[in-house]
Order: sequence, then structure tokens, then C-alpha cells
Amino acid sequence: MSAVIAITNQKGGVGKTTTSCALLAGLHQMGRRVLGVDLDPQGSLGFCLGLDIDNCATVYDVMKGSRPIKEVIVPSECGDILPSNILLSAAELEFNRPGREFLLKAALTEVQDDYDYIIVDTPPALNVLTVNAYVVADGLIIPMAPEILSLLGVAQILLNKYNQRFTLNREVLDMAGQIAAQLDTSVFQAKVRTSVSVAEAPAHGESVLSYAPSSKPAADFRALIDEIVRALPSP
Repeated sequence: MSAVIAITNQKGGVGKTTTSCALLAGLHQMGRRVLGVDLDPQGSLGFCLGLDIDNCATVYDVMKGSRPIKEVIVPSECGDILPSNILLSAAELEFNRPGREFLLKAALTEVQDDYDYIIVDTPPALNVLTVNAYVVADGLIIPMAPEILSLLGVAQILLNKYNQRFTLNREVLDMAGQIAAQLDTSVFQAKVRTSVSVAEAPAHGESVLSYAPSSKPAADFRALIDEIVRALPSP
């Protein structure tokens, strides 16, 4: 059985897909068998890793039962991917039968023994897709920018775009720690710093770890992966 990690935050633009790509790439480089599941109708995870998401079967086909999961999973340089595209936006209306929150869990049962880690990238909303991710996950990671509004509606917290020099960033770190303590969880020691390489990597179909392996964010993500492997070792 694999360890399943959902990357989630109802707020957009906080680095969920960047984090998902980096975790997949880093774990793959460590020799782990990894699967990335894209539950965002924007299809950003597959796109960022160079897949032609508009001309392939997707997680939508799997969840509605029209394609077996093993036929839909596609390889990438960062491991296997279960891609998504805009068709998944119909999920909220179409997946309306009892038990709809278990659709992803049922689909992954067929392949969970094939992987050490499954990373699920979620949409910026609390909907049936996000709930499916929560049902199957062994752990949640909540990427957030070090801003006051990011603390609203906040699993384990990862600070993205972090700059120790900014007073507000340090204050948000302190407040995030207090919130995490109330939730009986924690803030990762690793803080992901910002860099232009993070924005450039998707245009090249790569994660920041392969596009700019010597960059500060790449080093930060490697530190994060070390924390994750210690906290949630693959079975």
C-alpha cells in the first residue's frame, strides 16, 4: 500500500501544483515509485510536467467509470501521472450519487500496491473533488503564502514564497504555528523561498528540481521531502 498525500488549500495561487510537482520529482529522484493525481480541472499538474492534457484520457474518465485507471495513467520524467483537464469541471453536478466521495479511493485501490507515494493535487475549492482527496489521503499538506489572509480557513502547513527578512513573514510563521498547535499538527521546518525559476519551470515542462536544481527553492523542496519521508514513510 502506498502513502497518499493531498496538497490542498481553498485559496488559489499558494503553490499547490508547484509543491506537487516538486514532491513527485524529488521522490522519483530518490528511487521511490510515485503517482501524481491531478484533481484540478485546470489540469496544471499534467501541463507543468509536459503532458498533452487536451488529448488524453483523464481522472474524469476513471471516476465516472468509463476507463480503467491503468489505461489512463501516463508516464512523465517525474513519475506516473493521472491527468486532468477542463472536463473534470462537470464533477460537482455529475457525481451526485451516494458514495460519490469514495470514487477516487475506489479507483486507486487497483494501483496502490504499485507505488510508494501518491501525491494528489487538489483544486482551490472545497468541493466533491477535494473531499475525494481527503477521503483517500493519509496526510494533508497545506501550502500557504506568508500573508495574513492565508491563515483564514486553515494537516500540516508549508510556508511558500517565504522571506525571513520580512517582518510580516515572521509574524505569519508565528501565527501559523499557533494555529497548527490548535489543530494538533505542525508547520514544516522547511520554508520554500521564492525565485523566478519556480515560475519558469512549468513553461519547460519540468519541476523546479530538474529545471533549476541549484536554486534556493529546489534546496528547500529537498529539505521538505526529507521531512515528509521521515514523518510518513512509505509502507
